[in-house]
Amino acid sequence: MTETKKIVWYNLAFMAFSTVWGFGNVLNGFVYFNGIQVIFSWVLMFALYFVPYALMVGELGSAFKDSGGGVSSWINETIGPKFAYYAGWTYWACHITYIASKGSGGLKALSWAVYRNAETYDTFPTLNVQLATLAVFLFFCWVASMGLNPLKKLATIAGSSMFVMSILYIIMMFAAPMINPNGGFVSMDFSWDKIVPQFNVNYFTSLSILVFAVGGCEKISPYVNKVENPSKGFPKGMITLAIMVVVCAILGTIAMGMMFDPEVINETQDSFNSYVSNGSYWAFQKLGEYYGVGDLLLIVYALCNAVGQFSTLVLSIDAPLRMLLDNEQAREFIPSGLLKQNKRGAYINGILMIVVLSGSIILIQSFVPGAAAVLAQLNKLNSVCMPLRYLWVFAAYIALRKAREKFNPEYKFVKNQGVALGFGAWCFILTAACCILGMYVENDIYSTALNVITPCILTALGLILPMIKKAQDSK
Repeated sequence: MTETKKIVWYNLAFMAFSTVWGFGNVLNGFVYFNGIQVIFSWVLMFALYFVPYALMVGELGSAFKDSGGGVSSWINETIGPKFAYYAGWTYWACHITYIASKGSGGLKALSWAVYRNAETYDTFPTLNVQLATLAVFLFFCWVASMGLNPLKKLATIAGSSMFVMSILYIIMMFAAPMINPNGGFVSMDFSWDKIVPQFNVNYFTSLSILVFAVGGCEKISPYVNKVENPSKGFPKGMITLAIMVVVCAILGTIAMGMMFDPEVINETQDSFNSYVSNGSYWAFQKLGEYYGVGDLLLIVYALCNAVGQFSTLVLSIDAPLRMLLDNEQAREFIPSGLLKQNKRGAYINGILMIVVLSGSIILIQSFVPGAAAVLAQLNKLNSVCMPLRYLWVFAAYIALRKAREKFNPEYKFVKNQGVALGFGAWCFILTAACCILGMYVENDIYSTALNVITPCILTALGLILPMIKKAQDSK
């Protein structure tokens, strides 16, 4: 590759930023961590977790620049094919809960676009909402089984527009007091005792929300060796990314602090659930009021979000399944029935397995009192399950450094072996601890049980499939 085709470090930072960060991360941090108190936690999370995580990904990507399978390929090279299967399975299994949430999120967005309020959707009977969610989910499973992914381009467009609106929100909100000084903005107290959070049970059981927010930068690993001077350009790009994200997190939090009072959010459990599921829409609705354009910004945001949710649903049904079943190493441990493809190339039995697993989560939530509570519950369930896939990144990094004589990446996170292994172990332990602690939901046995049982069932299924495959091969 010629030097003119190399990626400049700041272009890499912008590419990664649009992949990693989103408006929902700002909202979740604000709601779960008592408003502007989350700033303290954001700074710690970026400094002690996100930066080393991103730089470790850079070293892995540099070491295995010709491997196209991402984390599974790294595990296959460093540990072995069976663990590569488990890594691929974890990545796929994490999407089961994610898929279950996308239909609900899309319907909520459509409701806001049409009715422009939270009450209409939240007062629908939960059973009716979940049956509608199931219908939407089954429709998009059919779309995936037909080998059609018409929403891929729309997903890119919707993702880009959501990214633009996230930045626009911060800019417009900071300008709002000058445009409309009598807008009724919330007064914030930045004294030290108001900024530092209370380190109680609720704080530690909510940390999975922040880990979930900053994870996923392994998606940019294929670009490590395409950066100009990777040993200097990649870390520079990743540090720039971290600065951009932490600035957006802090400014976005302050912008929300001008709108919403944490005491109102935490007044009751119903109020908290309502802000988790509706906060982003209220934010754009209020912004439109400050600028005198009514619900225009709200409608634009809701429509972009609806397209994004539904297109992500299709991609999440199709892409992770293909990553698992197309992998030659993983196929050694997967029963032949799951490898069956229809005439359009879709893994039909794999999609049926998604129907059973994600459909079960959707139906189980028919018993949750209130549509807002369903979305809040799914949000927490995703924060517990999705970061489990990051564990394999850190396991691969530790294995890479232990076999440093075998592999020689062009870019290294740190040269000192002890420091490298220490960071790998720290990030692994922190991720696992946050996921385990995140399973507990105070005063909610039902949500706690769902957070514990779901990953256990998915893990057990991943362990059982190689046994079935072994029994098939023995015959």
